[in-house]
Amino acid sequence: MTRGSTALTLAFSGTAHAFSHLFVLLFATVVLVLEAEWGITYAELQWLSVPGFVLFGFGAPICGWLGDRWSTTGMMALFFVGIGCASILTGFADSPTAILVGLTTVGAFAAIYHPVGIPWLVKNSREPARALGINGVFGSLGTAFAALVAASLAQEFGWRAAFFVPGGVAILIGLAFVWAVGSKRLVNSETDLKPQPAPVAADMVRAFSGLALAVLCTGLVFQSTSVGLPKIFDERFGEDAVGGVVAVGGFVTLAYAVSAIAQIVGGELAGRYSLKWVYLFCQFSQVPVVLVAFLLHSPILVVMATFMISLNVMSQPAENMLIARYTPLKWRGSVFGAKFLLTAGVSAAGVALVPIIHSWTGSLDALFWWLAGFAAIGGLACWILPKERADTAEAPVLA
Repeated sequence: MTRGSTALTLAFSGTAHAFSHLFVLLFATVVLVLEAEWGITYAELQWLSVPGFVLFGFGAPICGWLGDRWSTTGMMALFFVGIGCASILTGFADSPTAILVGLTTVGAFAAIYHPVGIPWLVKNSREPARALGINGVFGSLGTAFAALVAASLAQEFGWRAAFFVPGGVAILIGLAFVWAVGSKRLVNSETDLKPQPAPVAADMVRAFSGLALAVLCTGLVFQSTSVGLPKIFDERFGEDAVGGVVAVGGFVTLAYAVSAIAQIVGGELAGRYSLKWVYLFCQFSQVPVVLVAFLLHSPILVVMATFMISLNVMSQPAENMLIARYTPLKWRGSVFGAKFLLTAGVSAAGVALVPIIHSWTGSLDALFWWLAGFAAIGGLACWILPKERADTAEAPVLA
């Protein structure tokens, strides 16, 4: 495989990673516009996004299985074109039911990326930990710019443009991806370019026991933060911010954009130090940061939110490398699908937690205590992970 093909793999994987997060979060900011335009409460509107987030996770196992059994590049092409069309469909919605259908369809196509794109990137990378760190930056930027893109387009051209414009861009990139694969400029490797250590059965049991709980808690923190942060900023200092919803969206974008560098740091740490201890550090460190953020009611909260997000996303390269290390190549897509089922499917409870807390208490202050609890449990789960072996033999392909 040429370096050009490897670079294209990283570029398309990173773009898809950004889109997978951006598209499912557009509504989290658009809802602030619809709340006034449609005269429907925030909690009622936010519930419309929950089925899409559930499908975002629960669709991952079958997408991973299709990637293993059919074609990873075929599934990636379907991701780009499908999510673009689904976003445009959402833009045509004229009722809450139509919004529900559109957002659920977006979630279905967004489910493709993580179980297909991440193992595809690991397999086609000579330095997978570093590639995962860079790829993670794209994911963080997708999350970051979702709020700003949605707010800017909605305020300038109307809320429908927040779905039309990104949807059109995704379709065009999907066509470029199909061309790159068809012209052989992007070639899919049949084996890992950098062989992973052979998994040992006893280690696999311990690893997946600890990872299952840690992954779930990481996902709960990420999901509830990404959906709730625009409203938290709006509640705590939105009235004093010049620019209204665009200012709130800009603060969310700033927090996620700055925290994106943490993915690079996480990738470098995962490539040089014990994956277990890097992962554990990222989990436990979130607890005091979240509790300090709870006390803030000014734009200084943006700084602490950036630290919160940074520690959460910094764990991702180590987490994905741990899963790749303990999974035979032939099963990797399916296992990453199961992982993402926990990260975005079961942890979609974190999305549901946002409107529940808001409807019960009238604010999202209590969300901080839930975030601290999830991070603490995730850190405790990391203790179960086995000691890493020095063996660097290629993982066997099991029938």
